[in-house]
Amino acid sequence: MTSSAAGAMDALDATLRANLAQVRRRIADAALAAGREPESIRLVAVTKYVDAATTRALIKAGARDLGEARPQELWSKAAALAGLDVEWHLIGHLQRNKLRRTLTVADWIDSCDSSRLLESIDSESAAVGRVAKILLEVNVSGEPAKTGLAPAEVRAALELAGSLAHIHVRGLMGMASRSGGLAAAERDFAALGQLRDELRAHAPPGVSLDELSMGMSDDLEAGIRHGATMVRVGSALFAGLAGFD
Repeated sequence: MTSSAAGAMDALDATLRANLAQVRRRIADAALAAGREPESIRLVAVTKYVDAATTRALIKAGARDLGEARPQELWSKAAALAGLDVEWHLIGHLQRNKLRRTLTVADWIDSCDSSRLLESIDSESAAVGRVAKILLEVNVSGEPAKTGLAPAEVRAALELAGSLAHIHVRGLMGMASRSGGLAAAERDFAALGQLRDELRAHAPPGVSLDELSMGMSDDLEAGIRHGATMVRVGSALFAGLAGFD
């Protein structure tokens, strides 16, 4: 490696360490303000914006949970970074024809958006000999362009999940409205947190609703305020890099 390349790598490492520390400070501050333990909130670093080399540097900086939106990118990065101590989360839409390969590398499917997909994940998980960790994606804002179960559909999906042997539904995932800013995020996250709490009290056997994934770079504090146990952060981790200024 040339001295200029080594210098660029050192600069990348330093930027990612500083950004990761800043995001973790935001998480800790929000947790303490909500009367919660910072350790109860998992940071899922969304790496869909960057290549495998930058992702490797982010892992070196201390990231352990990584989120990818497209199955093909998940496959590629998981192969390039095989052997590293990370957990992969699929956070985007999953087509059934990409299920089996995805299940061989993803530790979590955070975006299960239909009962039909639940059944398919169960079948494919049986075929590869595992039990998949699942979050049900809820379209809490009701926006037509978004995927996800309607809030009124979640209870039936949970009942179905309780009858399937090769999945374990661990919680819910949702995104705030695309418009309306922080006020909309507060509204949507409050609604999703309330839905999770209502359903958790009556969850069927084999289903646990301990996880709640909501909040991203611009609104993670609102997510934590309303009970998030996972926040999905991408752009804030890469501030200062080319394309993120």
